[in-house]
Amino acid sequence: MIITPEQEADIKAQTQTQSPTHRPVSPGLEAMLFNPIKVLDHGFVRVVDYMGDDSAIVQAARVSYGRGTKKVSEDRGLIRYLMRHRHTTPFEMCEIKYHIRLPIFVARQWIRHRTASVNEYSARYSIMDREFYLPEPEVIAAQSTTNHQGRGDKLSAEQAHGVLSLLRQDAERCYDNYENLLRPEAEGGYGLARELARMNLTLNSYSQWYWKINLHNLFHFLELRIDPHAQYEIRMYAEAMLKTVQAWVPIACEAFEDYRRGAVTFSATMMKVLGRMLKGENVEQDNSGLSKREWVEMMEILNQYTA
Repeated sequence: MIITPEQEADIKAQTQTQSPTHRPVSPGLEAMLFNPIKVLDHGFVRVVDYMGDDSAIVQAARVSYGRGTKKVSEDRGLIRYLMRHRHTTPFEMCEIKYHIRLPIFVARQWIRHRTASVNEYSARYSIMDREFYLPEPEVIAAQSTTNHQGRGDKLSAEQAHGVLSLLRQDAERCYDNYENLLRPEAEGGYGLARELARMNLTLNSYSQWYWKINLHNLFHFLELRIDPHAQYEIRMYAEAMLKTVQAWVPIACEAFEDYRRGAVTFSATMMKVLGRMLKGENVEQDNSGLSKREWVEMMEILNQYTA
């Protein structure tokens, strides 16, 4: 189940409601508004509200009266200038609110981004759904031997099957016990308070929240979570959200793709090394002034763009 029948009815009612407004709207995002984008097996991302568009960024930067005071090409140039030089305040004039359904362990990683307003489904007041995240076999991998917080080689099909079987059994057993803890004593249970019973749920159980953030901080979130080194599960959510941003503020998103997502950063020492290389000097790690890890990272980037 991705969304409940009640949520489906709510989406239908919202999409059929026409509300005239004097505010700028984004036609691309209007077409996506309220509709869920499927993520993982039972998760989704959907936009439920937003404020501003590309013109709001330009308006804030120029402190002008409204949209359309300059040509689109000039607006694009200004937005790209702002992104390139990290003038972030104009991007804070745009805000977006998402309804997201995600596994608890992803939510606990996600909440480290402390720049959004969050309201999560409360298991103190409501009963959690009997749905758990079970990864596809092809994304089940062993611990990386070089990255303490990442995945390494994929497990064999047989091993992946065993992992999935354990995950499923544990999640279902824990949920069965959760239900038994909640069940009234007269029905053979314990009648335990919901705020206590929830401690028995596994971290792959699904939760939901509303997440509201401005565009500047959203770009920072996406820059970190779309990166190939980010955990696969949260990366899938970030990629779904990027689609909504592309529809919402296409000019700003283009600048983000060029100057943030597709860009690299070199330290001052690395730039000196590159300067020596461009002059034809034979530079190795030993005489570069860089640590072994810095050297490897720099060479990986250079090889990526020169291969």
